[in-house]
Amino acid sequence: MSSLQKELLKKSLPPTASIAGRKRKGHQYTPLPWTSHFDGCQDVKVHSRGSFRVYLTGDTGPVVFLLHGGGHSAFSWCLFTSALMRLCECQVVAMDIRGHGSTMTAAEDDLSIDTLIRDVEAVVTGLYGNEAPPLILMGHSMGGAIVLRSANRIASLVGVVVIDVVEGTAMDSLSGMQSFLSSRPKCFRSLEHAIEWSIRSGQLRNVTSARISIPGQVKRQGDAVSVDVREEIVQSTADGVATTTTSSLDTISEDDHAMPAPPPPTSTVVYDWRVDLSKTEPYWRGWYEGMSQVFLSCPGSKLLILAGVDRLDKELTIAHMQGKFQLHVMAGCGHVVHEDNPDKVAQIVGTYLVRHKFAKGKEIQVPLIP
Repeated sequence: MSSLQKELLKKSLPPTASIAGRKRKGHQYTPLPWTSHFDGCQDVKVHSRGSFRVYLTGDTGPVVFLLHGGGHSAFSWCLFTSALMRLCECQVVAMDIRGHGSTMTAAEDDLSIDTLIRDVEAVVTGLYGNEAPPLILMGHSMGGAIVLRSANRIASLVGVVVIDVVEGTAMDSLSGMQSFLSSRPKCFRSLEHAIEWSIRSGQLRNVTSARISIPGQVKRQGDAVSVDVREEIVQSTADGVATTTTSSLDTISEDDHAMPAPPPPTSTVVYDWRVDLSKTEPYWRGWYEGMSQVFLSCPGSKLLILAGVDRLDKELTIAHMQGKFQLHVMAGCGHVVHEDNPDKVAQIVGTYLVRHKFAKGKEIQVPLIP
């Protein structure tokens, strides 16, 4: 069993203190808005495909086009984007993939790789027409698989960046994926509850990033898309912490310890996952199968960022020894590397952009990382 598979199968949670104790230590789980990290958002309407939400910042330099992992949203890139914009002159576009975040499509459950590739191509064309600036495709996990298979369709592409996904370990982990997904709570009493779970379960290791990104992964029960964090902050200020009295609500448990209940309910709002990842199983092999060869054949310069050296499969190990791509291994991070340590990932990507002369460094010099 690979280390990635073992990580996915982890069900035990770290010890927890009381809510009062956590507050005394300064831990907060209230959601934070994305507006501090992007200049704005836009819904790109593509005929017959739907409306795709993108978040944008910057107005000069190459475009770093970001694709999140399965179950996540564009909010996953917020802290990374702010850090990258401090280092070099570029534009950033983060897209909510079909079935995720605030993107709305007719066939939300169609997450086949061919459909996702066509979505990316349509959004890039919708944003730039035939005059796209130099573009770097960057993706995490499932988003990384889409990046690689979309590369040949983007005429202005100059490089690809892939975060913590390679064919060998991804394929090995599929057998344990359903077990991992079934171990997650099915719904949450409040956004704070969801954010706290993401940290206590080890899904994320950066509380600030979790406070921004987790609201993009859940939705109010009965809603079609994830909540607007700005609206949610206003609502929670007016009404207090939203919770539920539904007896069937899943609780977060660890051995004999249940997560302490939030304050008495003031509403019956409940949140569940924006996308049911367990239903995407028919598409998993299509995302990852043959990915190593596709990566090596991609046009432009290639950068691979991994959470551990054990992620590297045999084909990519040989290719790296031959100097066919640049590799960085991030110690002390989980699978969502760019959220756990956004500053370091931005430093690596900023160095990559400046070194290849895709972008100019700002007055704050981009430290070159070997």
